[in-house]
Amino acid sequence: MGARGRSPAAGAARPLRTLLVANRGEIAVRVIRAAREMGIRSVAAHAEDDAGALFVEIADDARLLPGESPSRTYLSAEAICRAALDAGADAVHPGYGFLAESAGFARAVREAGLVFVGPPLEAMALVGSKVAAKALAEKAGVPTVPWAAVEGHGEKEISRAAAKIGYPLLVKASAGGGGKGMRVVAREAELLEAVRIARVEAAAAFGDGEVFLERALSGPRHVEIQILGDAGGRAIAFPERECSIQRRHQKILEESPSVAVGADLRARLEEAAVAIAESSGYVGAGTVEFLLDAGGSFYFLEVNARLQVEHPVTEAVTGIDLVAWQLRLAAGEALPPGLSGLAPRGHAIECRLNAEDPAQGFLPSAGRIERLLLPTGPGVRVDTGVREGDLVATRYDPLIAKVIAWAEDRPAAIRRIRRALRETVLLGITSNAEFLGALVDHPAFARAETTTDFLTRHGDAMVAQQEPRETDLAAIALFEAYQRSAPGMAGGRDAGVPGSGIDPWDGAPGFRCGS
Repeated sequence: MGARGRSPAAGAARPLRTLLVANRGEIAVRVIRAAREMGIRSVAAHAEDDAGALFVEIADDARLLPGESPSRTYLSAEAICRAALDAGADAVHPGYGFLAESAGFARAVREAGLVFVGPPLEAMALVGSKVAAKALAEKAGVPTVPWAAVEGHGEKEISRAAAKIGYPLLVKASAGGGGKGMRVVAREAELLEAVRIARVEAAAAFGDGEVFLERALSGPRHVEIQILGDAGGRAIAFPERECSIQRRHQKILEESPSVAVGADLRARLEEAAVAIAESSGYVGAGTVEFLLDAGGSFYFLEVNARLQVEHPVTEAVTGIDLVAWQLRLAAGEALPPGLSGLAPRGHAIECRLNAEDPAQGFLPSAGRIERLLLPTGPGVRVDTGVREGDLVATRYDPLIAKVIAWAEDRPAAIRRIRRALRETVLLGITSNAEFLGALVDHPAFARAETTTDFLTRHGDAMVAQQEPRETDLAAIALFEAYQRSAPGMAGGRDAGVPGSGIDPWDGAPGFRCGS
């Protein structure tokens, strides 16, 4: 491994000069902008079909990843490392998804003499496997959901372990996430077939067929703690995010703080997250996830060794730029004492605007974006990687934009996210905008009855009540009038175009970019 590939020692900060972003879409835009604010030159590594994408255009340099499929572009460690070296980069940021949690990719980056913006290989190995992470949590004294390993056991042993855990239970992939390689088992007769299918799915999705058994809690809340760790062995935790509203284990809406978490529980969750981070030698940004039952007991779920999609809600309630801190920690900076023990300020909600059709079972939608109007105004932030005229393909994640609203309390944040969603116009492809509007309008959401079975209980009704909005035509007319009248707006490609992420309200409370 080259000298530059070694993790910097604590206190031996070495500023990054050129950063290659090994991702695409809104997260690539987010990282490139953070790098620019820090004076770091950015390089966009991109596939041919992303040559005209926003993240490519705003980067200081761009390198084509040759190949026609994601396996040869965004999933090719060799191609990415070659592009980074050709561009003179000294660091690689993996974003999320693709190779972000791949120890093999992190190793390849470091062996190429580059800094990997992420945890050390040893930490990735400990927390990247859910089985290893559960063992780590138990050793650190953190409660876990009852579980059992499957690998190396015969059918009778697996059945006995399942009976001890109790039904219903989950068969889960040890690697990866997003619900892939996961099966719900209601009775013993379904167990072995569920294990077989989960193994096949896990191997196909993550290259690792290891699965395990875990008790299925009834209607828990899903809460998570953002962590940062430095090379000196210190970790800090941030106020919780609640991510309970999910569809097929994919998060749709996230908020911070959780109404179910008071100051005492928050302190215990943060203490548990820090214990896991420090015992694993974690460096950089990550997330420790927990399940919270109705009685207020919490259980360790897993660690995500990367930046989360929902990181903006933590930034909103703390004023901390998490991406900037990722880059500082990768360069060897130490965490300052004043960054810990932060209390949440106000309330933030994030909705994921996806190219999918809720009325057709959330089938992915493809096509050209004919009209795009994204909301602005006080306390509203939009992270996106697309613009009007862009072509959306189904080969990539369906995320179009993240709409985030911050306000002084939860009721005000709900009103603000509702207003923001109503101002959102996306034509040319089908999206879940109406579904999100119905979600934040739902009385159960207002009452914060946000357990993981929320959409099981209310989702069908929300899909059924979707109707085309009469306000869409008015919004389009407003958008076109704005294009005609605003200076420098011709063609809709300038930096000030709605949806570009340039927001005159960036300085509003809750959206400070400083640390």
